[in-house]
Amino acid sequence: VLLSVSNNCVPHPRVCGCYFSTSCPRDARFFTDPTEAVKDIPDGSTLLVGGFGLCGIPENLIGSLLKTGVKGITAVSNNAGVDHFGLGLLLRTKQIKRMISSYVGENAEFERQYLSGELEVELTPQGTLAERVRAGGAGVPAFFTPTGYGTLIQEGGSPIKYNTDGSVAIASKKREVREFNGIHYVMERAITGDFALIKAWKADRAGNIVFRKTARNFNQPMCKAAKVTVVEVEEIVDVGTFAPEDIHVPSIYVDRIVKGAVYEKRIEVSLITPKPKRKADLLRERIIRRAALEFQDGMYANLGIGIPMLASNFISSDITVHLQSENGLLGLGPYPTESEVDPDLINAGKEVVTVVPGAAFFSSDESFAMIRGGHIDLTMLGAMQVSKYGDLANWMIPGDKHKILENCTLPLTGKQCVDRIITEKAVFDVDEASGLTLIEIWEGLTTDDIRACTGTDFAVSLSNPSSTDESWDNY
Repeated sequence: VLLSVSNNCVPHPRVCGCYFSTSCPRDARFFTDPTEAVKDIPDGSTLLVGGFGLCGIPENLIGSLLKTGVKGITAVSNNAGVDHFGLGLLLRTKQIKRMISSYVGENAEFERQYLSGELEVELTPQGTLAERVRAGGAGVPAFFTPTGYGTLIQEGGSPIKYNTDGSVAIASKKREVREFNGIHYVMERAITGDFALIKAWKADRAGNIVFRKTARNFNQPMCKAAKVTVVEVEEIVDVGTFAPEDIHVPSIYVDRIVKGAVYEKRIEVSLITPKPKRKADLLRERIIRRAALEFQDGMYANLGIGIPMLASNFISSDITVHLQSENGLLGLGPYPTESEVDPDLINAGKEVVTVVPGAAFFSSDESFAMIRGGHIDLTMLGAMQVSKYGDLANWMIPGDKHKILENCTLPLTGKQCVDRIITEKAVFDVDEASGLTLIEIWEGLTTDDIRACTGTDFAVSLSNPSSTDESWDNY
C-alpha cells in the first residue's frame, strides 16, 4: 500500500499492485482432453506443427483436429508425415488448404493433391523455414540469407498451386536481393501462426517444458512463434522437478498443456540388420567409400539424406569426425541394435540411430545456424544434377540420363555451391569459373569412358594415380 498525500487533504490509501518486470502475466492452462485444447481453432487458421518426419509430432492434437473438423488450414511444418499418420491424416480429409514446408517426403497423397491442384504448397529450404519461424517468434519481420540465391526461391515462379489442366494457378513471387561483402543474399519474411501444436517430453505445473533427444527439432522454435501455443506432453511433473538451467522452453511461451493419453511413436525408417546387397547398393557403397576419404581428423561434417548417411560406416578408425544431422544432433553414431531402437532418436533420413559419447541435441534453427554460420567443415549431399560450374538441382530424374551437365536443365536448388563431385566412376573438382577437372577414375576405366557418360567437357589432371585402383576399397 502506498500513501498518496496532497497539501490540503487528509492522507488516503491508494492500492498499487507491484510485480517484478519479469513476472509472467498468465499461467498455462492444463487440459485432460486434447480435443478441448484445440476446439476453438477456427477455419482458415495458420498452424505451426512441430516434428521432423514422424519424430516429435503432436499425435494427439492432430487426432483431435480430425474430430473438430476445422478446415482451410495453412499448416507450417517440415513435412506432412506419411499417408496414414501425422499431418497426412489431415491431408486425406482435405482439412489442409496450404502447406508451407521443405519436403514432400514419402507422402503420396501430399504429392497427388499438389500436382492435381487440390493443395497449395509453398516449398521453403529447411534451414530458411526454421529461421523464418525463429524470426517470427523473436519479433524480427524479415532477414537476409544466402540460401536460395539464383534458384526459383529467389527468382520466383515456383508453382504454389496448379490448375486441374496442369498449368500454374499461383506462383511464388520474386525475392529482394542485396549484396553484403560480395555475397548475394535473399530477403525472407518471418513466419508466425495463430496456433502452434507442439510435442514435448515433460512439462511442469508452471508451464515450463523439456524435449527428449531429436524430438526437439522444429518444436522449440515453433513454441515461440504463435499467438496460442498448445503443447502435448508425455508427463506432467511438479514445479521444481526441473533445474532452471535444464528447461528448454520457459512458461512464457506456453499457453495450454495436455497430457497425451497414448503415443504410437511410429518409426518411419528402421535399419537394424543389413539386407543382402544388390548391384545398385554396391555402386552406392563404392561412392560412399570414396567420399569417406574426404574426412579429416577433428572435422565437423553434415551428412544429407540418402547415400551420405552411409558415410559413418566407412570413417577410418584412426581419425575422429564429429557428424552433425540437420534435425538437431551433433555426435551421430551407428545404426542401433534391436534393443537400442528409440523413436525419439533419428537422423536426417528419419532412420533410427545411436549417438557417440559427448553428443548434443538441439533445435532445427540451431542446427542450421551451425551450417549457415560456417561452423561445419564439410557438407556431404546426394545430388541429381550438377553443372560444370557447381550448380545443384536436387530433384528426381529418370534413369540413364546425364547427371553432370554443362548447365542444369532442372530448376536450381543451389547456385555454385558444389566443390567436389564423387560418382561410382570418377571424381571431379569444381571451379565456379573454369568448370570441371577430372582428378580420379575408377580402375579399368579411361578418360574416354568418363567423357562418354558425362554431359559436359572437363579438364584432366589425374594427380593421385593411387586412387584409380583398389585403394578406394582398401584404406
